[in-house]
Amino acid sequence: MRGVGRRGLLGLGLGAAAGAGLAGCGLAGGSGAPGAMRNPKPGATPQARPIGDGSTADTGPQPHQPPAPVPLQPGETPPQFVVFSWDGAGEVGNGLFPRFLRLARDHGAAMTFFLSGIYLLPEAKKSLYRPPNNPVGASDIGYLKDENVRATLVHLREAWLDGHEIGTHFNGHFCGGAGSVGRWSPADWQSEADQAVSFVTGWRTNTGFTDLPPLPFDYRKELTGSRTPCLLGRDRLLPTARKLGWRYDAGSPGGRQVWPERTEGLWDLPLQSLPFPGHSFEVLSMDYNILANQSKNTTKGVPAHYPAWRTQATETYLGGFRRAYETNRAPLFIGNHFEEWNGGIYMDAAEEALKSMSDKKDVRLVSFRQFADWLDVQDPAVLARLRRLGPGQAPAGGWMSYLTAA
Repeated sequence: MRGVGRRGLLGLGLGAAAGAGLAGCGLAGGSGAPGAMRNPKPGATPQARPIGDGSTADTGPQPHQPPAPVPLQPGETPPQFVVFSWDGAGEVGNGLFPRFLRLARDHGAAMTFFLSGIYLLPEAKKSLYRPPNNPVGASDIGYLKDENVRATLVHLREAWLDGHEIGTHFNGHFCGGAGSVGRWSPADWQSEADQAVSFVTGWRTNTGFTDLPPLPFDYRKELTGSRTPCLLGRDRLLPTARKLGWRYDAGSPGGRQVWPERTEGLWDLPLQSLPFPGHSFEVLSMDYNILANQSKNTTKGVPAHYPAWRTQATETYLGGFRRAYETNRAPLFIGNHFEEWNGGIYMDAAEEALKSMSDKKDVRLVSFRQFADWLDVQDPAVLARLRRLGPGQAPAGGWMSYLTAA
């Protein structure tokens, strides 16, 4: 997922509207609610009922989920929700997928992994992918080596058993030209979504791997939301997403730090514009957007700048967190990739930010699906009142007064 900040394309001040963003991919893309995450027992696997060719299996309810959400009570202070999400979610041998699984366990966090379906499709079988308005087998992101497909399967299984969400980032990630996802029709999105599901549910047939256990979930039931490649094309995706029964969309750029509402029946959970230290403009809450404003779209900038850039990226996330936590308690959405851009500083920034947020009172580090679960049970009048608070706007008279009035 790549993008631009509020300042404009690559941060060069081209007059883009506030929060405008494009996004693309490189290689691969708290305390929490009580009981939200616990250290799993190694090797513990629920009883499995194979689905199809055995690539996936129904193992029952997902482990390590928070208690069922309840409505806010009159005058109650809202939790501070934070969602860390990962685009692509492929393990390419750099150890970043398992690194953040360990971090999540250590800090009681759930996350969302937006899997690119072709990361489970061997390159030798790429002719099985028929991307809308593009040649058969084409992809603007590379196919993974067989050993990386295998590693991705291992970590996806681990992630779900740890309580994380597996969403979709679709497949070939086409950002430009006539085949761009920004030009796709609802029918094109239906085809792309169907193919993403087919690669997840048919990896055993496509890879020939016989020594790996199935992914422990029914992906058609598991899949409840997405982020579009390049943050493009969501308007024509939404009718298809609604038809598929999805519950949220996380592919809108340039959101503000306010409480969400539904668009065409789906919760609209966009990447957000955050204060960018040292600048008068804001930057989108994603690693690549920060990079674009630091090293001008180059993923290997000047190493001497890495320490300052790492600090700036960390403070961007934490500044957005503080602005919400200390005022309107709007949820914070952060997007990342398992990439070592600019020496891996954005991975360090994400880790440091998560650690700093996790021990604060009322903070819940959740997946998008878990947050949607919470939104679904709230009184619409309370959510409407929360939405009246702009970024950095505290409730007049405090939460007891403000939400009692709702």
